[in-house]
Amino acid sequence: MPTVQIEMIEGRTVDQKRNMVKAVTDAIVTSLSVPPTAVTIIIRDMQKHNLAKAGKLRCDEVPEPQLARK
Repeated sequence: MPTVQIEMIEGRTVDQKRNMVKAVTDAIVTSLSVPPTAVTIIIRDMQKHNLAKAGKLRCDEVPEPQLARK
């Protein structure tokens, strides 16, 4: 019985999570030949101050400027 844990920064909608778990479940069902009822997915939302990369908290990162669309 596959169990998948997904950790991500909070802010996704319930619909986005619903779409993600469907896609992940489908991929596991196809690749491992198991029924969907065998797949468990645990989603852990975390705040930006609980994740760091390259020695910096995500909450301290300066967002990159968006490119202007033409």
